[in-house]
Amino acid sequence: MSYFLNGNFKNNEFELITKDKYFIDKTPIIEKMNELVGIKDRYVCITRPRRFGKTINAMMLASYYSKNADFKDLFDKFEISKSTSYLEHLNKHNVIYMTFNSNVSDLKTYSDYIEFYKSRIIRDISETYPNVNVNDTISEMLEQASDETGEGFVFVIDEWDYIFNNNLFSEEDRKDFLEFLRDLLKDKPYVELAYMTGVLPIAKYSAGSALNMFLEFNIMNDHTYDEYFGFTNEEVESLCKKQNKISIDSLKEWYNGYYTCNNLQIYNPRSVTTALRQGVCQSYWTNTGPMDEISYYIENNIEEIQNDIVQMVSGIPVNIHLEGYSAEQINLNTRDEILSAMTVYGFLSYYDETLTIPNKELRMKFDYSLKNHQMGAISKLVLKSNQMLEATLKKDTKTMEQLIQEAHDINIPAIKYNDENSLACVVTLVYLSARTKYTIVREMEAGAGKADFIFYPNDKSKPAFILELKKNASPDDALKQIREKRYATALRDYTGKKLAVGISYDEKLKNHKVKIEEIS
Repeated sequence: MSYFLNGNFKNNEFELITKDKYFIDKTPIIEKMNELVGIKDRYVCITRPRRFGKTINAMMLASYYSKNADFKDLFDKFEISKSTSYLEHLNKHNVIYMTFNSNVSDLKTYSDYIEFYKSRIIRDISETYPNVNVNDTISEMLEQASDETGEGFVFVIDEWDYIFNNNLFSEEDRKDFLEFLRDLLKDKPYVELAYMTGVLPIAKYSAGSALNMFLEFNIMNDHTYDEYFGFTNEEVESLCKKQNKISIDSLKEWYNGYYTCNNLQIYNPRSVTTALRQGVCQSYWTNTGPMDEISYYIENNIEEIQNDIVQMVSGIPVNIHLEGYSAEQINLNTRDEILSAMTVYGFLSYYDETLTIPNKELRMKFDYSLKNHQMGAISKLVLKSNQMLEATLKKDTKTMEQLIQEAHDINIPAIKYNDENSLACVVTLVYLSARTKYTIVREMEAGAGKADFIFYPNDKSKPAFILELKKNASPDDALKQIREKRYATALRDYTGKKLAVGISYDEKLKNHKVKIEEIS
């Protein structure tokens, strides 16, 4: 059985995927690939965060191009069948499909790892083309096969950057791996198309880089393939109609929030389909390695990014220009490198030089990260946030004042009350645990103005409350504003107990006062 060359097993996996109730047709990307077959710019590398459909699309391309398959009946049902190039390339090519995240638990060294791939490619070529010289290099064997048959090869390479994310490998190993890909692909006449995916963009050491023939498309610069990775609003709405347990608004809140450079909103597809199958929205983000953990980035540089994290957790965007991120940057030392890496791995959304936490699923992971001991005094405060909610519901204003004061006194620029966003940061920290029990809306249109914060309880037996903060005034002034601007109209449909919470800050004395009253 052929392992990499015209193998059937990956093709069959794609056919199974298409039978899924929540399958989305991304086959139009095939037409774009067909345009590249046999031309100079036939090298494409597409990078996206994990779980954004890279592997499914790679399987799809292998199934479409491979001559060792007959998938006309399958692809006839999809959008690609309407393309003028559809039949020209359908199952007409030799395909070498490799996924570099193969199970390497038994491979103890890089030599074992790379030999695993080389030996199987050589076996596939020699079995398919018995006249080639097995003592030659892989590229020489492919050249002989191409000369003999007049046919070239389509390369589909998934997770090319696996070696850069695995501690098993050294810098020398990674350089050798790049040379392996260069020798296999660069300037080779037998390459009809090279399609490569990963999380990390290709490392470019110089103008003569081993893989500089690839055109790279990442979420920050991709104007061409952006709609084929992740689900669009229209696609999620169509999937939502196939069930009646989850609303489209819930899916948007939980999984939307990524933006392409074309300002296209994108959902995490794995989370959407899992939620629809399970019938409940929750966090389905799975960690596959240390760089998939937010704590990894915190541990690398706490001093420079803790303020950014607090700010974004509070719903306040961070304005920054990011240059991008490449596979050679294994050690993250600067603020730009760390935030770029967090964007590449899907923890943050970057658009128009603005960073945000994309959705509720990721915000929950950031909330958890604030409890990490690496966050120092912040983590200690966050761990007390249950006390703040309990004190509020009990109208224990003395405890509330103490906890707010602790938050203010932490040495974080974002909560020094230099601007209106400071309120959001201090309230976020002291009420962080409340986000699992309440829906918290900031600056909500209500009555004749905007309420600073409104807390809607998930458990309707608990009180809802409106929170207003005043600087250089009294808590009575905050409560007066809640009454006069009729903020309680935002809770008119809530039949349980309602509270108004007024919090004041005295800039000279640098202390807080709190007052609570029931409202109707």
